[in-house]
Amino acid sequence: YSSKDLHGIEYIDSYVFNKAEYVRFNSTVGKYVGYTEYGVKNAEVWNRDYLAQELGELERFCKYNADLHYGAVLDKTGEQG
Repeated sequence: YSSKDLHGIEYIDSYVFNKAEYVRFNSTVGKYVGYTEYGVKNAEVWNRDYLAQELGELERFCKYNADLHYGAVLDKTGEQG
């Protein structure tokens, strides 16, 4: 995200095995996407069973924490220390 109002913030939850990403949830896409045969099967099940929970993480975790830490990170750009 690039503004104080947190517009455009994105939540990504990736699952990796042996250095290869096999499934990912992206809040912009709004669902799990599989990248391997195993990942596609997981994505189908997770979209059916866990999608509502994952969609709530953007509000519950990302926006809450980004708002808490915004001042400590983005408001201090350019300061000499």
